[in-house]
Amino acid sequence: MPVADAPDDDDVRQTYNFAPGSHGLVYRADVPDYGTGNRHHGRADATEGAAEESEEPPAQMEDAKETKYKLQTMKWGLVPFWTKRNPDYSSVMKTINARDDSLKENRGMWNTMKRTKRCIVVAQGFYEWLKKNGGKEKIPHFVKREDGQLMCFAGLWDCVQYEGSEEKQYTYTIITTDSNKQLKFLHDRMPVILDNGSDAIRTWLDPKRSEWSKELQSLLRPYQGELECYPVSKEVGKVGNNSPDFIVPVASTENKNNIANFFSNPKGLTKKEVIKMEDTKDGSVKVEHQEGEDRATVDVARTEDNAPVPVPAPTPAKNSKRVHGDDAVDKADDAPASKVAKTEREERLGPVFHDAPEKSSVHESPQKSPSRKTRSATSNNSASKRSAGHTGNGSQKITSFFNK
Repeated sequence: MPVADAPDDDDVRQTYNFAPGSHGLVYRADVPDYGTGNRHHGRADATEGAAEESEEPPAQMEDAKETKYKLQTMKWGLVPFWTKRNPDYSSVMKTINARDDSLKENRGMWNTMKRTKRCIVVAQGFYEWLKKNGGKEKIPHFVKREDGQLMCFAGLWDCVQYEGSEEKQYTYTIITTDSNKQLKFLHDRMPVILDNGSDAIRTWLDPKRSEWSKELQSLLRPYQGELECYPVSKEVGKVGNNSPDFIVPVASTENKNNIANFFSNPKGLTKKEVIKMEDTKDGSVKVEHQEGEDRATVDVARTEDNAPVPVPAPTPAKNSKRVHGDDAVDKADDAPASKVAKTEREERLGPVFHDAPEKSSVHESPQKSPSRKTRSATSNNSASKRSAGHTGNGSQKITSFFNK
């Protein structure tokens, strides 16, 4: 669709959490603020919008070929032109959507807008919440076109100027209809979506159609094209949050908040860059290190899992003496088993250095202090001592114990 006028790029920003009351991008015919036709904003008959003509229609209205269209930023939540004071937020929330069935009759607050102020609301997609457990749990879903094109919602716009203010405010609402088969599980309503560049959009925006008709009403139907719908992060439910991750599927590998992705392989690594261990035919383990890493390994017997370990780099001996030749064999035969095992380990892994002196392999009991009294594990030394010559045969009467 042609665009004769549009906001500056610096005045437009992309957001991933668009809430009611925010300013969005609207596409409409470049017509006066009172819309098309010979009527203008008047408060005498607010419901019908009837008033005497006060402005001449623009020149492009005389010939449809000269009709121009523009992109304009407007506030989401329509405020009718007859409003005198700035409404509160709760009132604005009631006009963020207009039901298609409410436009059939020629009455109500939408009567003037549907005839002279029709527009297209441009968006990448929309959010809808799936209710579970009787409404206690709400799971947000993001809906977009399957072909990736922008969505064009059918809408209505208006311009209001409050009493005592010189500033004009442009607002809009989005028209909703019954959900199509694809979104029935999610909600019973959905926005009216028109295809960009289609005859339906040209008909909807045609400024010459200043009266509501069955043809215009027939455009308000469920979307027939293919949509993509998937659950997204619950963080989108907070108005202050704004992140590109909000339109990324929860189960996607691109979702940074998905706990399953934390345990997956780093993105972009090839098979050669990931360490792998494979069992060979002889039962040993083959290890592939990261690309460009060159480390030799050696198998060490009697380890817990028989895993290969790196060979330590050779280091010069410090204050260490080793016995070589035949004398080393003779000494090894006479050495204790613990020292032989140690010698074998040194032959495989090199000399082992200790900062502290080696401890004896035989554990000796600590020397008892002569001044320290020993204590029995079965007696607390509370029984009276008996004379050396006294012996008990275990047949004494129990009363003798209390007579002592």
